[in-house]
Amino acid sequence: MDIGKVDQEEIAARVKRLQSRLIQEGVDGFLVTQHVDLYYFTGSMQAGYAFIPAEGEAVFYVRRSLERAEQESAIAVEAMSSLRGFRAQLAGGHPSVFGGDVAAAGKPIKIATEMDVLPAATFAKLAEITAGGQRGCSLIDGSSLIRSVRMIKSPWEVGRIEAAATVVAEALDAALPILKEGISELELMARIEYEMRIRGHIGLMRTRSYNMEIMTGMLGSGAAVAMPSAFDGPAGGLGLGPAAPQSASRKTILRNEPVLIDIGCCIDGYVIDQTRTAVIGGLSDELAAAYAQSERIIRHAEQLMIPGTACDAIYAASLEDAAAAGLAGHFMGFGTGQVKFLGHGIGLEVDEWPVLARGFGNPLEPGMVLAVEPKFTFPGSGVVGIENSYLITDDGCRQLTKSSEGLIVL
Repeated sequence: MDIGKVDQEEIAARVKRLQSRLIQEGVDGFLVTQHVDLYYFTGSMQAGYAFIPAEGEAVFYVRRSLERAEQESAIAVEAMSSLRGFRAQLAGGHPSVFGGDVAAAGKPIKIATEMDVLPAATFAKLAEITAGGQRGCSLIDGSSLIRSVRMIKSPWEVGRIEAAATVVAEALDAALPILKEGISELELMARIEYEMRIRGHIGLMRTRSYNMEIMTGMLGSGAAVAMPSAFDGPAGGLGLGPAAPQSASRKTILRNEPVLIDIGCCIDGYVIDQTRTAVIGGLSDELAAAYAQSERIIRHAEQLMIPGTACDAIYAASLEDAAAAGLAGHFMGFGTGQVKFLGHGIGLEVDEWPVLARGFGNPLEPGMVLAVEPKFTFPGSGVVGIENSYLITDDGCRQLTKSSEGLIVL
């Protein structure tokens, strides 16, 4: 397989898994609209919609660029001239779902789509088009179907994530020599980004959550990194202003304050997520003890990350570990800024399933990939912690991140 190109067998297996779920749920087909999901099910991220029937051949209806889609897509490609004519295309290509005989029989038709990411206006238009005047044809939410299918990674996907992990490790090693007292957070972040870009990082870290943007990483030092933020994470960072209120700022890095280096990398669409903590000089006793506790929590999580363990049980154990150390009030944020998770799935997006959080009782399964990030926030002083990404295997978990662990002391 060419690096970066997904072959037909990989795509066929993904489509088959979704079709199996559609049949189980009594859903007639899935209309894929989001560009990341399109890439997952077609191998191409060109503009258009893919229709995957519960039974039969999937088709990628492309608005632009048809030429690129024909080169990249592992499923059938057809030019989509306009939304107005889309219903006729669907009926012609998938008569068992949209054909006249089905409409005449009055059979209720359920078409799923990604309502977690679909703009309301687009949803309304697509609902009207897919119904096409057919009574009982409805567009329903299939977000959980997509996310559960994507939750299990293939060996090829794991290989892409590991490639990203290698780039992060090399880039961090190459950039750390410039970390000296007086350098700005922005300069250090820019050097890390440069080192990753020249090694193939696409420059994006995609997320699924509405209005949640993420930069290549979250880097900050001292009080700046402990600033509260709208970002759904234990550390937000001061950022470059209200228009970019997270990650690195122009603050200079000082001696004896923690530098949180929470960075990701995206290779062929797939991301790795890791955090390391550095200091020029040494940490205070309070921060050093908290950092040591973050390592103990991640070691405990590693022991628990075996197939069959409920995700919320691992989160509950981390809360107990933090409380036993007297650090519950600082764990995964501070005060109202505390976030309610220990880890999250990664893959094509940073915020995939599963989530190590209360209420997410799904058992771990082989093929899941998670980033686990125990951190402690101290307003006015900084944030310390560690984050590794792991693959769940039949025998437990395998660490994918490759950077050396331990507090980085300069």
